[in-house]
Amino acid sequence: GNNVVPNVHFRKVNGMQAGRKNRVMMRTWLDQAGRKKRRSNNRKAKAAKLFPRPAAGLLRPVVHPPTQRYNMKLRLGKGFTLDELKEAKIPRKFAKTIG
Repeated sequence: GNNVVPNVHFRKVNGMQAGRKNRVMMRTWLDQAGRKKRRSNNRKAKAAKLFPRPAAGLLRPVVHPPTQRYNMKLRLGKGFTLDELKEAKIPRKFAKTIG
């Protein structure tokens, strides 16, 4: 039903344990710098592995959004038109592999 679930133990909330043990269950972020470095290295390795292709995914055009509220900004569009591809001299089948 919609009743409150009984016996919920909020064990990991800071200060719930008695005395100075209240920090035992706190999640530390001592590995924050290491995680940042690992993520950065993984991104670089992925970019090197995919090299000729863009690492950030498929290529997408920059477009102005519709409506007066947003049309002064820029955002990524869905894809290039066939006319744009023709102007850039990119074959249609090859364009599918890069975006």
